[in-house]
Amino acid sequence: MRYLIAGVAVGSVTAVLTIAQAWALSLALGEIFETRTLGVLSVVVPTLIAVFTGKAVLAWLNQWLAQRASAAVKSRLRRDVLAARLADPARPEPSTASLVTLLTQGLDALDGYYSKYLPQLVLAVTVPLIIGVAILTSDVTSAIIVAVTLPLIPLFMALVGWTTEARTRKRWRVQTRLAGHFADLVAGLPTLQVFGRARAQAEGLRRSEAAHRGETMATLRISFLSALVLELLASLSVAIVAVAIGFRVVFHELDLTTAFFVLILAPEVYLPVRQVGVHYHDAADGMAAAESAFAIIEAAEARTDGAAEPAAPVASPVDSSPDEAAALLRISGLTVRYPGSDRPVLNDVDLEVRTGELAVITGTTGVGKTTLLHALMGFVTPDAGSFLLDGIETDAATRRARIAWVAQSPGMITGSIADNVRLGCPDATDADVRNSLRLAAGARLDPDRGVGDDGEGLSAGERRRVAVARAVLRVAHGPADLLVLDEPTAGLDAATESALLDALAGLDVTIVAVSHRPAVIARADRVLRLG
Repeated sequence: MRYLIAGVAVGSVTAVLTIAQAWALSLALGEIFETRTLGVLSVVVPTLIAVFTGKAVLAWLNQWLAQRASAAVKSRLRRDVLAARLADPARPEPSTASLVTLLTQGLDALDGYYSKYLPQLVLAVTVPLIIGVAILTSDVTSAIIVAVTLPLIPLFMALVGWTTEARTRKRWRVQTRLAGHFADLVAGLPTLQVFGRARAQAEGLRRSEAAHRGETMATLRISFLSALVLELLASLSVAIVAVAIGFRVVFHELDLTTAFFVLILAPEVYLPVRQVGVHYHDAADGMAAAESAFAIIEAAEARTDGAAEPAAPVASPVDSSPDEAAALLRISGLTVRYPGSDRPVLNDVDLEVRTGELAVITGTTGVGKTTLLHALMGFVTPDAGSFLLDGIETDAATRRARIAWVAQSPGMITGSIADNVRLGCPDATDADVRNSLRLAAGARLDPDRGVGDDGEGLSAGERRRVAVARAVLRVAHGPADLLVLDEPTAGLDAATESALLDALAGLDVTIVAVSHRPAVIARADRVLRLG
């Protein structure tokens, strides 16, 4: 806000300097035409030099303030969007491609809004008022003409703006769809290549590209046509003022110095209002991106604040022998309903896990097994229920500090296998990393082996074993004492699965796992069947 106020103050001072410039020029021209001498230039030239120097400094200061304001807002929005996304990482929308487009190219377009459009919007009120008062004190007739013609520009500007806004929103949707299409295509290219369908995707990509190009050209067409309309209105308005002044000068109703003063200032009245329309097109993309950013932020806030009434039970615990004194984890009355759904995916679910136990959550696909883990991790905000660790109710941050987590699709960073394992405990030694890999994967994974973007170079089974090794390292050398696994043995053969389960059993740690595999369920001390 302070940058905006400072920018408006700079613009207002610039308007005062414009009045001084018009006064100096009109005085010089009037004196030269009336006296046929150049003596007045000794006063006018230094004045004009001072005015031009002041306007140059103010123009630089205005740009600096505008860029600072834009950078501050973009930085805050990016932090808020990332915080909202991290607060709800299980949310499928927006996609990674859409999020990257929004946080980079999308929010960068806010430069036009905060550095040009918003300051100009305020200057469109202050500058015409300042210059209009100067005209009014010099020539009432010209001031009346300006007051009558000036509102026509905002009127036509609003009509053009509504069309531009609709077009820009449509173009942003097309651009986001193109980004998502391209990202999905690149991610699935190996599979498409295997089945010989890679070249067939080129046509779909060409269609998305053509749609994006068409919407962009349509937006630019409206932008150019609107600029023509606004320039024509401003030119006609100034022409009316000029014609009126010309007739009155001819009939000696107005002196030449005043005529020049009003003629020089008249375009400056319309310029700030006209520039609002011009800069609106610079701001349109940024406003569309900002709407998407606010939608993500507000959705996360609504999910955090919202609550729903429980519906009919859809889950029941099996093999429960409550012993609160020995329970490391106790989940009571857990109810989760996703936005837009009238039926909870989990309703009044209870689970108790004692220290050192292996608790397995199982059930058919879609009954809420992963959702239960996401609620435990704090990725999903439950509508009801409590989580107790060692008999104390905890928030998501406290639970995550004590949990080592392995997801269905574990995240990987570019680097080596050792780099990815060391995420579980950054201070771990190379020997600690090797021991964790040995427990999770035997001797099959080399710690120095390279890992590409998003785990490129690792199979699905290898990714899970690296993730398990990372969790084992966090349990062995970090603060975690609860291991939470989502399908940890999927993609593993029976021998590897048995070896991994033996290794986990030897850790002497409490484990909560989701699994369909009979071998995992057979090892369980406690089973929760959802259905």
